Amino acid sequence: MTSPLSPDDAIGLLPAAAGLGARSGDALIDAALDFVRSHLAMEVAYLSEFVGDDLVFRAVSAPGLEHMAHVGATMPLDQVYCRHILAGRLPELIPDTEEEPLCRSIPITRTIPIKSHVSVPIRRSDGSVYGMFCCLARTAKPDLTPRDLEVMRAFASLSADQVNEKIAARVAHAETHDLITGVIAARDFDIVYQPIMDAAERRPKGFEALCRFRPSPYRTPNLWFEDAARVSLQADLEICVIEAALAALHHLPPHVYVSVNASPATVASGRLAPVFAPWPAERIVLEVTEHAMVEDYGDLMAQLRNLRFRGIRLAIDDAGAGYSGLQHIVRLAPDIIKLDMSLTSRIDEDVVRRSLGAALVGFAGQIGAAIVAEGIETEGELACLQALDVTLAQGYYLGRPDDLVAAIAWFAPGAAKGSALG
Repeated sequence: MTSPLSPDDAIGLLPAAAGLGARSGDALIDAALDFVRSHLAMEVAYLSEFVGDDLVFRAVSAPGLEHMAHVGATMPLDQVYCRHILAGRLPELIPDTEEEPLCRSIPITRTIPIKSHVSVPIRRSDGSVYGMFCCLARTAKPDLTPRDLEVMRAFASLSADQVNEKIAARVAHAETHDLITGVIAARDFDIVYQPIMDAAERRPKGFEALCRFRPSPYRTPNLWFEDAARVSLQADLEICVIEAALAALHHLPPHVYVSVNASPATVASGRLAPVFAPWPAERIVLEVTEHAMVEDYGDLMAQLRNLRFRGIRLAIDDAGAGYSGLQHIVRLAPDIIKLDMSLTSRIDEDVVRRSLGAALVGFAGQIGAAIVAEGIETEGELACLQALDVTLAQGYYLGRPDDLVAAIAWFAPGAAKGSALG
């Protein structure tokens, strides 16, 4: 008896085995179907999915016979062989349908006609049937052997791996989509505000609004926003957070601004203008992260012109640590440049950081932009940056992110200068 072939053995049958092995997903399934159809000298090969009472063609190899089977087409399961094969009423290998009375009784056998047929199930990871991996021809193939069936099984197994990866990805996508949608609907997060200080006076000029998500286990905000982007909910989540953050403007003194974060994609979507419209524009700073690659500067620039025309200031976040560096800053010409913590950390001990910081301060002066130094954690860092003419600073040394009550407390009568230190 011929021993079964593994998927790796089956790939080894290919003249260009490495070519198939290097493929992934749909391309690998298409290549597998092309190979088995050619190897068995048959006319149609396909991978199907069972959806309710229908068979749906998910991948097809049928050159010149696309009218018989094409991706997305459906057929009622009670009109094809599949259920009979799964129930054992028909064999998986049928060299000549004329020799199978059940085949002769099924109308599709004469309609196509089907004279030979090989089909094996594709199973999900839980063992349930996903669909079938099938070949058929309009001529009998008396030379088909059990070894040919093993080839089909091997390639069906290979395809099943790809199918199950796609199923797992689809399930994960749906779960993430539902989770993010739930967070948005329930506003299941808290907004905290970190002071952006006048470096000399050590009083807040504004606050950066930051998000802390409530669901357990705790995950950092960047992971939530990355997940939202993967399920096409990035703008929805960012806008929900921005709407919640701007409510602080009702409670903070009128000379204090709130800085909110948005990705380039969300800005380019054009959805921020109505979010900002109810609020005094001069009290809003829009921070555009530099970590994200900008796919289309045209859309981004058009939306930024509109927002800035209304009086909203633009800040480039994480300057010195992001995706495109000075090119990004030059193209956007921001009102505020925020020096990333990777640059300000230990700047008082590192001549290279000081030189780069001085260069950015000089550049900002040339384009009329203010500098905010992020990530200040020591008095030495603050003093060094002040010596470089940085007038605005932010960091744990000056004030940690806290709730709105703490932000308001900075302006209470008698509040001590630098009261948030330590």
